[in-house]
Amino acid sequence: MQLPFQLLSSLQGIGGFDVEAFTAAHEHHPPVISLRLNPGKPADLSPDWAVTPVPWCSDGRYLKARPSFTMDPLLHAGAYYVQEASSMFIWHILSALFSREAPLRVADICAAPGGKSTLLAAYFEQALVVANEVIRTRVPILTENLVKWGSANTIVTNNDPSHFRQLPDFFDLMLVDAPCSGSGLFRKDPMVIETWQPDQVELCNRRQQRILSDVLPALREGGYLIYATCSFSPEEDEDITRWLMEEMDMEPLPIPVVADWGIVEGPIPGTFRFFPDKLQGEGFYASVLRKKRSDGFVTSREVLPETVGQQMAQQFRSLFHLTASHHLFLQSGTVRFIPAQHLQSLSQLAGSLYIKKAGVALGEQKGKDIVPSHEWAMLQGKKEGWPLVQVDREQALSFLARQTFELPLDKGWSLLTYKNCVLGWVKNAGSRLNNYYPAEWRIRRSING
Repeated sequence: MQLPFQLLSSLQGIGGFDVEAFTAAHEHHPPVISLRLNPGKPADLSPDWAVTPVPWCSDGRYLKARPSFTMDPLLHAGAYYVQEASSMFIWHILSALFSREAPLRVADICAAPGGKSTLLAAYFEQALVVANEVIRTRVPILTENLVKWGSANTIVTNNDPSHFRQLPDFFDLMLVDAPCSGSGLFRKDPMVIETWQPDQVELCNRRQQRILSDVLPALREGGYLIYATCSFSPEEDEDITRWLMEEMDMEPLPIPVVADWGIVEGPIPGTFRFFPDKLQGEGFYASVLRKKRSDGFVTSREVLPETVGQQMAQQFRSLFHLTASHHLFLQSGTVRFIPAQHLQSLSQLAGSLYIKKAGVALGEQKGKDIVPSHEWAMLQGKKEGWPLVQVDREQALSFLARQTFELPLDKGWSLLTYKNCVLGWVKNAGSRLNNYYPAEWRIRRSING
């Protein structure tokens, strides 16, 4: 692994940088394998994985080796998310700033594939989390991961950062894990080394400034910004933080860390570097800042979601055991719900952004029948009123691959579970067992596994 000379030269003089140790970590040590547990679902992980805690994230776990995650049904049930350990440091930042019950409006601006969005949804119990992705082809994987995570307090949008200017002073917290040159991922993906160029760093610097200048009007006065990259280059890290302070009227916030963690604190308060020779994790940079003044200049408009008829609403509320705290609405013929305290926020967002998913889909009315949604199956919490059928690993994998398998069930709808985690719906139609796992998510496996 030949590291770019220009990168190593640019890091000389950066606090904590040791060129020999840094190079050795890339040449002789494999990337660390880690995941983050879903606090809303049980996760009976294999004892062979030999998990140990990630010190800066209470739900984070290191693994001794990389298993075949695709062949673990718990991954598809949303019991955990495979995430790089350094990026879980966002959890520690949140714990230093907010209580978990804080009723905030939170935005993850560059959200796909969803690691940090699911972290935000896991940390905050009452906040509304808006996960935005500008690249349309990446929205499906973001949506899939949030559906599997099973939080009701999330909205997925597909917007250019400039669209957020229409929501002045809307958010209490923004996370911008900005597109970058990717040098922090050299160990995980050595192919990145071949494409890395100094001019790419400069291009990313300008793109990062554009993204931030576009979205910051939507952050309220006194609101918090977490800026992060997976780059080692100071042009994408400290230089952007200084630009935020000097040009965007942001102030840095110190966040305490434990010295034994091996995280390097920068010369600017609230800035942190992760070097793979000093800790168990890949390259990462994060800074924490607060907005000093409001610059809102547009009045946002509201668009109320389509209402559900009274009779239909009563059917769905009864079938899914919902209360007045669940606001029902229609989207493309599907009945959905969102916690009632987020209805006004949803209306304001709908007036300015392209919403791909809001709240949780319950199902569709087809004639006299209701076809329940996979989203509701994935929702965290108890599934009252529905048969739960425990399956073994082989049956679970067959279900996830949408392969034929035998299972004696009562007629009608049942929820399959694996190690007490819901996998999805099946329906005994009398002559056959219908598999309702989303076809676009099915796993690939041979008949023999």
